[in-house]
Parts: sequence; structure tokens; C-alpha cells
Amino acid sequence: MKKISNIIWGVLLVAVGVIFAYNAMFEPDIDIFFDGWWTLFIIVPCFLGLVRGKDVKGNVIGILIGVALLLAAQDVIGFDLVWKLLVPAVLIVLGISIIFKDSIKTKINKEIKEITERNKGTNRENKNHVAVFSGLDLSFNGEIFDGADLTAVFGGIDCDISGAVINEDIVISAEAIFGGVDIVVPKDVNVKVKSTSIFGGASKGRKSNIENAPTIYVNATSIFGGVEIK
Repeated sequence: MKKISNIIWGVLLVAVGVIFAYNAMFEPDIDIFFDGWWTLFIIVPCFLGLVRGKDVKGNVIGILIGVALLLAAQDVIGFDLVWKLLVPAVLIVLGISIIFKDSIKTKINKEIKEITERNKGTNRENKNHVAVFSGLDLSFNGEIFDGADLTAVFGGIDCDISGAVINEDIVISAEAIFGGVDIVVPKDVNVKVKSTSIFGGASKGRKSNIENAPTIYVNATSIFGGVEIK
């Protein structure tokens, strides 16, 4: 997928270069700055995000917004109609994603569900940590860490488990809504991420494939926010 996106970017750059060269040598010029050309800075990156399979919902919403703004710039529809339809379109895409997000059972979904069911009703069930319009610093150095639920709303959470004791596979649920969650993990564990994002995203700073090591599953939800695993 990454190769395809590189090819698309390459073709676009070559096409723009050819047009500039043509305009330098011949008349009349080819005008690439058509009405609404700036919407391509929304449409193209979102389209490439879909090609790479990243943040599908956010990219679909971005494409819808970009196309609507392009049509408005071309006087096909009015800008007032775009703004009236923006919120309903976002809600519809978000609602559909919620309805069908678990309809396709991936391996990571199954693994997260098994760990969550295993911990229900035990002292290993995840602890809740919430930051609303504030910041929260968490550190678990030397402690046995069995997982946590981290929620940041218009705020931020820094969760450092790099010095924690992790004896088995665990799940960290991280929600960033107009905020951010940073998680620092040990170097001797594997990390897998499940991400649900709307104008946000989750990123993992390093690859991990350590044999016989416990795995940290990060179930990330980002809405106008971000979750970063370091």
C-alpha cells in the first residue's frame, strides 16, 4: 500500500512539473489553480490514507468535506449548504462506524476480548484514570501493572509503565477526545494497537516482535485527539 501511495504522489508531482514546463514554453498557459484547487490539500492526503488503510473513518469524512468544498467553490452547491450538511455527514459516518466496527472479527479484536473477559470480576480488572480539562501524570515504577482505562477529554494523560512489572498480556484502553494520551512502555514487551479515529490517530513509536514476551494491547479511540505509544 505504501508503494501505491508513493506512486500516486510521484505521478502528481510529475504532472505538475510537466504543466509548469509547458507554461514556460508555450501559450496559452494551462491554469492549474482552478476554483477550489486548495481542496486538493484535503482530498489527496485523505485518499492516500484510504489507500494505505489508515484511519478509514477520518479519511472518509475528510474526503466528503473536501469534495463538498470543491463543489461549493465550483458553484455547484452553496457554501451555506456545505456547513449545514457537515455535522449530519460526520454523525452518519461515525454512527455507521460504531455499528459495524466489530462486525469483522479481526485477530486483535479477539485477543483483546479474551483478556478483558479473563480479568472481569478479578482484582486485575482495569483501573480508570480520567483527565478532563486537566493533565494527569501516572507512573507505575516497580508495580505490577495489569492494565488501565485512560480517558483524556480536553486534557492530557502521560502514563509511564516503562518501569512496571508486566507478567502477562494486558489491555490498555485509551480514549483521547480533544486531548492526548502518551504511553511509555517497557522495551522488553510487544505492543499491538487497535485504533478507532475521527480526525485523530494512534501512533506506535517502535516495532516489536520479541519472542515469548508479554504483549500490551492498546485499544485506542481518538476523536480530534491522539494516542501515542513510545
